[in-house]
Amino acid sequence: MLNEILLNNQVLVYLLSEAVLFVLALVAFVVTVGLLRRWDFGSFSQRQFGLERRAYLVMSVIGFVFVAKLFLVIYFVYTIDALALLVPGAMCAAGVISANGYGLNLLFVKLVILFFLMLWLALNRYDLEAKSYPIFRAKSWLFVGIFALLTLGLWLDISYFIHIDITVPVSCCSALFGQLEGANPLPFGLDTRWLLILFYALYAVNILSLLTHQKATALIASALFVFVGYYAVVYFFGTYVYELPTHKCPFCMMQRDYYYVGYLIWGTLFVGTYETLIWSIMGVWLKTDRTQERQRALWLLSIFVLVCSAYVVVYYVRNGVFL
Repeated sequence: MLNEILLNNQVLVYLLSEAVLFVLALVAFVVTVGLLRRWDFGSFSQRQFGLERRAYLVMSVIGFVFVAKLFLVIYFVYTIDALALLVPGAMCAAGVISANGYGLNLLFVKLVILFFLMLWLALNRYDLEAKSYPIFRAKSWLFVGIFALLTLGLWLDISYFIHIDITVPVSCCSALFGQLEGANPLPFGLDTRWLLILFYALYAVNILSLLTHQKATALIASALFVFVGYYAVVYFFGTYVYELPTHKCPFCMMQRDYYYVGYLIWGTLFVGTYETLIWSIMGVWLKTDRTQERQRALWLLSIFVLVCSAYVVVYYVRNGVFL
């Protein structure tokens, strides 16, 4: 039972990749701690020049870890989707991720790690452009916190795959995300109409905040939008992707049958939200206006809304009715 999961090719590649990245992050962590203890940018000593060279090493390692982590999140979803063939009752990744108490926590930690790595990279870019490293210690302490999350993530990775029991049936996505016994799965007692009103209203607030440089407003609106956007996709827009009103799942749309559009939908939502949050945080904290993050947020959030809306429009044009 245990070997069949851990000896799965995708699982082996995934866990080995995560282990290698953790070792690289550990090296960066050890060097960062040493830099925090000895850093003195005002000094012109040989030791300080050596510390600055080590700092560039850390920057390179963290940049590589971020890129690899981004691809590994995608590969993680692909891996657990492939395991649906081994786990009884699972029709897609939704059942597999819920096979034990570690799965959903692991997925959440992965998304949090990606956000803080993106924030670190943005802060690092600002720090380098300022020439005098004004936030060197702040970004270094941020990486110390990120390393703690990476350690937690690796533990959750191992615990999750070890505790997948292929002799115990799991719930399929229809049971996990359906309306059991008529219960309303939407937050705050919303119905679909009000969910959509809130969805488009928060999108409009986000776009207006980005265009008018209202960073505090964008910070709040983007946090709300990713929450509402998740429910809107699962319980409304996703049904148009599947062309089936009873099929409500955040994972099935990542399969080949739906042209892997789920990666585009969830990728633009989360990365667009991350970019908005980073632009807002840096603006509120450092009183700066990062054009790159703001423009990427505008494009990504707009693509997300357009893709979701297009499925509804195309279905209506083809069939003359809504689901």
